[in-house]
Amino acid sequence: MKRIFIVHGWGGTPQEGWFPWLKKELEKKHFYVEAPSMPETEHPRIETWIPYLTNVVGKADKDTYFVGHSIGCQTILRYLEKINTKIGGVVLVAPWLHLDEKTIREEGEESILIAKSWIKTPINFKKIKKLNKNFVAFFSDNDPFVPLSDSNIFKKQLNAKILLEKQKGHFSGSDKINQLPLVLEELLKIINNPS
Repeated sequence: MKRIFIVHGWGGTPQEGWFPWLKKELEKKHFYVEAPSMPETEHPRIETWIPYLTNVVGKADKDTYFVGHSIGCQTILRYLEKINTKIGGVVLVAPWLHLDEKTIREEGEESILIAKSWIKTPINFKKIKKLNKNFVAFFSDNDPFVPLSDSNIFKKQLNAKILLEKQKGHFSGSDKINQLPLVLEELLKIINNPS
């Protein structure tokens, strides 16, 4: 059975924004879908989020797919660094390796400290690419957190298909994004056309 894991972002929950809609749409197609509540969502840490996702997923295989939002994208990539099994595919929504400096300063000292380890700890893209060739990454032209230049890194490092959306902010519930049909469409393309 094909399994899909939807990983929310920093300060997020599985009930916000477009996650419930996507989960329901995928379940209608008879996929197993899990959207875990990540631990200490206001203070996401690599050392708690990666083991937590590892535990939720169990044994990954070519029928395992991931959809991430924001820091949830990094969580998925850092999880993939730790395994040695090929998976089905990954859709990244508002993924980042850097954050807009002005915005993060406005968020305050605590946010700067939390973001620091996620920004400074390198990701082994070479290993991740060996486990999966199906990456799609969505960016918005007015995302206050994610610099558009990060899209070039995902293109270069993962050979990801990059899709730029207009006026979607950070693709959050607070941006009034309650459905993302293109995410569903791209995920189904990956599932129906495995490489």
